[in-house]
Amino acid sequence: MIAPPHSETLKLDGTSYKTDDWTNISPTISSAIPRRLHLQSHHPLSITRRLIEARFPAPTYQHHNSFPPVVSVAQNFDSLGFPLDHPGRSRTDTYYVNKDTVLRTHTSAHQADTFRKNASEGFLISADVYRRDAIDRSHYPVFHQMEGARVWDRSRVPDADIAKAVWADVASLPKHDVQVEDPNPTIHPERNPLQAAHHTADEVETISAHLKRSLELVVVDIFSKARHASPATSTSEPLRIRWVEAYFPFTSPSWELEVFHDGAWLELLGCGVVQQNLLINAGVPAQVGWAFGLGLERIAMLLFGIPDIRLFWSQDERFLSQFSSPMDSSAPFPRFIPFSKHPACYKDVAFWLPSSTVSTSMPTPTQSLSPSGGLSPPPGAGQAFHENDLTELIRDAAGADVVEDVRLVDEFTHPKTQRRSLCYRISYRSLERTLRNEEVNGLHDRVREGLEQRMGVELR
Repeated sequence: MIAPPHSETLKLDGTSYKTDDWTNISPTISSAIPRRLHLQSHHPLSITRRLIEARFPAPTYQHHNSFPPVVSVAQNFDSLGFPLDHPGRSRTDTYYVNKDTVLRTHTSAHQADTFRKNASEGFLISADVYRRDAIDRSHYPVFHQMEGARVWDRSRVPDADIAKAVWADVASLPKHDVQVEDPNPTIHPERNPLQAAHHTADEVETISAHLKRSLELVVVDIFSKARHASPATSTSEPLRIRWVEAYFPFTSPSWELEVFHDGAWLELLGCGVVQQNLLINAGVPAQVGWAFGLGLERIAMLLFGIPDIRLFWSQDERFLSQFSSPMDSSAPFPRFIPFSKHPACYKDVAFWLPSSTVSTSMPTPTQSLSPSGGLSPPPGAGQAFHENDLTELIRDAAGADVVEDVRLVDEFTHPKTQRRSLCYRISYRSLERTLRNEEVNGLHDRVREGLEQRMGVELR
């Protein structure tokens, strides 16, 4: 990857940071930081956040919604046990302010610090997060997550009996009548292991019961409102939820919660019993508990029927006014009503990769770990091609809000030279106005120029 030129300092949200060879934040990304969509009172993401927060009330749960997005590599990766060769540490996946500092890629970057402060038995963290990613209707380089956790302290519960204390809390939670599929055992020695050095099987059974009931109640509430918001599309089929075994580096055992929606199972969130080493390293070794994480955009798209993630960033009153009416807990939420439909304009771009190009997706014997983790190309290997670099370039050149989709439609390796050719199809479509072909041609020319200048490809 060839990064765009940058100055010695980078100003983000009013603070200046030193830059270096790791810096890869474009104006498109830095301009999004002050928006804080999850805090705009009548924005669908803020409404979704408050709906979930209502299921985790104070004083048991503190709600944190204003943590700054610039965090250290240690906070974002090291505190959560990410291996040094984890692909998430790569500059192709993460926005680096400099080699020691990033824009958070998940709300979990604040988890250890919040555990360390030990200000409440539970907490929710909602925030904007940043990842270099694909371009389509469900991916955007800035999105919003919610992180939640609940802990119990052995030194504070009677007789240090965690299982008994948690069961009492489970009994106080509301019940629901939704069908839940949970066929697997809570603990499986290979697939979903117990942290045997720190927890008993009884403790994990009770913690998982509290976790699952708490999150099931959130999903029941969300989908009940979604069905009431769109009675014309509702069916008589009852709501179905299922738990699926999963793996996450900071919980064990772990699960994903899925809901049967529009004829298919859809993943909503991931969760599990907190890895005890996270709590030990945070200075609260006597505590045990659960944690979960979810994407607010995914929930809001389901709740309001919003078809394209770019709409959340729209400042068009035809979009924002649909969510401006006061809402209470008993009122059905409004279903998004499309205010325009503009045609797409498709343009292909084909190019030869430089013969010295290497792939960063698979390690080679000569690759080494970067100072911040992740793989570095072998010495003298030339630049590396990664699709995330391509999509980032397209966003910078054409604008994130007018590119709807980018996908690989053809690839070819020359039988003699072994040079590799790729062809991508770019769908240009504004959600607010019709793009003229002349305008799209100009945007596409900028993309082609950027490919030559920044990625060193040979256009076909």
